[in-house]
Amino acid sequence: MSEFFWSDIAQRRPCIFFDDRPDNEEISLLVIHNISLPAGEFGTSYVDDLFTGQIDCHAHPSFVDLDGLRVSAHCFIRRDGTVLQYVPFNKRAWHAGVSEFAGRGRCNDFSIGIELEGTDYTPYTDAQYIELGKLAKKLMREYPAISHEKIVGHCDIAPGRKTDPGAAFEWQRFFDLIK
Repeated sequence: MSEFFWSDIAQRRPCIFFDDRPDNEEISLLVIHNISLPAGEFGTSYVDDLFTGQIDCHAHPSFVDLDGLRVSAHCFIRRDGTVLQYVPFNKRAWHAGVSEFAGRGRCNDFSIGIELEGTDYTPYTDAQYIELGKLAKKLMREYPAISHEKIVGHCDIAPGRKTDPGAAFEWQRFFDLIK
């Protein structure tokens, strides 16, 4: 198993919302997400606050549903391309929820989750694509079971429940970066 646990392009952030993967679990899936808090607002500290367990659920009316939520991603890529890492890649982040890929449930067990600061319909930035491409290429080298066919959106593993990364995500542009 790879020893690649922390990205050298990411700033490490404290997070307690993760646990061990099942024994001998092979990392074989990369899931792309989007998030913004409040929805559609960028550059706030709220996503970081959510993933570090520090969010003030009274700071915005839409945050009431976040009270008690325990969620994380391995990495979060801001609009300016800054990469924050919350969970070591060898650990299980809590990003996929109820999910299934290729007939197998519990995608958190075998996947890495990357969040992009954005919405389904807001174009992602050049800096985000560049950093996501760098990170994905490194992950594919370190975890060879992750292939192009095993890079999906949250919408693909939780259809009907999730829609991210949305229509704004340019899949071909991303795949061209990781050739």
